[in-house]
This record gives sequence, C-alpha cells and structure tokens, in this order.
Amino acid sequence: MSTSLASASRRRVAWPRHPIAVAFLTFVLSTFPLVLLAGPPQGPELGQPAPVEDIEKWDIGIMPDGEGLPPGRGTVPEGKVVYETHCASCHGPAGAGGSADQLAGATMGLTSEYPEKTIGSYWPYATTLFDMTRRSMPMDKPGLLTDDEVYAVTAYLLYLNNIIDETAVMDATTLPRVKMPNREGFIDVYELEKGER
Repeated sequence: MSTSLASASRRRVAWPRHPIAVAFLTFVLSTFPLVLLAGPPQGPELGQPAPVEDIEKWDIGIMPDGEGLPPGRGTVPEGKVVYETHCASCHGPAGAGGSADQLAGATMGLTSEYPEKTIGSYWPYATTLFDMTRRSMPMDKPGLLTDDEVYAVTAYLLYLNNIIDETAVMDATTLPRVKMPNREGFIDVYELEKGER
C-alpha cells in the first residue's frame, strides 16, 4: 500500500469535541426533520376574518363600461342640491374650486401653457366620476351619499362641464353612454402590450 493511501485511511473526519458544539450539532440534526414536517410558517394570527357584509360594502368598483353600477338614478337639479350641501364647501360654487380641486369651468386646455384638469377637460369616463365620488366623497365622510345622490351629483357635475344637458337623467344605463371630451386623450397601455406580443 502506498504511503499516500495509508495516510488517507488514517485520517478521520474531525467531529467537534467541545461539549457545547456537540450539543448544538445534535440539536440541529435532531430538529431539522421536524422543521421540514411542520410545513410553511403560520402568520401571527392577529385580527379576525372580515365578515362578508364588510367586504361587500367596500367591493364597489365601477368599470369604465359601467359594470358594477348600482340601481338608482339622479337628475341635474337634484345633483345641484347634493353639491351645495356636501361639495361646495371644498370645491367652491359651481365646481369653480376652493380648498379642493376645481371640477368645472376650465378655460385652458390640457395642451396649453397652464393646463386645467377638470372633469370635462381631463377625465376619460363618466363612470370613473361616479366611482370616485361614491367611494371617497365627501372627504370628511366617505360613503355618506346614497347611490341616487351620487348619480345626481354626477349628473350635475357633467352638466357644469357642458357634457350633458339640464334634463338628462343619469342611471346605470345612461351614465356609461356619456362620451367624455377627453376619452381619446389617454393611451391604453394594456392594448399596446397586447400588440407587442
């Protein structure tokens, strides 16, 4: 037998000899299979599952085509009353602006030196106006307005922006049909991505 082979057979694996190292290694090797069997880690189990009623209350998204619009209706005169009661204190008389954004009355276009982003000059869909108003207005009490009140104030704001006439009635059928002036002013990224595939 050669000397290199003889010396290799005499070498032994160096196991730790210190008692703490031996105990640690024994612990790791004995608990590792248990960790594998335990499965994925569990959460901290905080809170409680949300009741279905709460989820339904906040699951109120409206799509641009009107999908998700609730039953109800509203007119421009009704909307004026709602606006003056709940909106004018922030958005100013007739949507002219105040402590919150101007909603109507833009005199400068979006391509001008000083563009004005109002509902009539900027927003692409009337259904978005309904959705945003319903879920987040009035600012101090979001969700306060009934669906009829939201349809009404939406009608009033569309009227202030010269998009519908004073006799129009907004509901789940008529609102999606409103053609906003800036409908074609946005780029549909999703359609662009489909074309690139």
